[in-house]
Amino acid sequence: MARTHDSLREGARLGVIVAATIWVWLAVVDAVAGQPFRTFLVLGGIPLFTVLHFVLNVAYGVVVVWAIHGAAREPRLLLAVAFGFLIVEFAFAMLTVVLSQIGLGQLAWVRIVGGNLVGSVVAFTILSRTHSLAKELRKAQSEEDE
Repeated sequence: MARTHDSLREGARLGVIVAATIWVWLAVVDAVAGQPFRTFLVLGGIPLFTVLHFVLNVAYGVVVVWAIHGAAREPRLLLAVAFGFLIVEFAFAMLTVVLSQIGLGQLAWVRIVGGNLVGSVVAFTILSRTHSLAKELRKAQSEEDE
């Protein structure tokens, strides 16, 4: 039986799971460092950071899932997703450099890049379990060759 996919629902679910995972990562790293909620305070306070963090992750999740669904028809969309991922990762590295100088210190790398890495692994794991990307690419390629 074929499963239907809803990009908005799936992307929102993905975004919430990834956002919660990263949020917990940051809270744990801050607590272990003896600076509870330091990252949240530097980034605008706990409520503001939490709302923006979840909204941005949900938006990112919806876009990624939409592109993956579209890749079944247009494989080049996966290249766009990969390129977008690299751009976002580069932006987080630059943000980490700035934050290490203005309030988070050397632990900025563990907090920001570590959280981003954990979030990426969670997202990739969820997506690989819910979408057969390799199969979709092969199908799209064989249709193109015909």
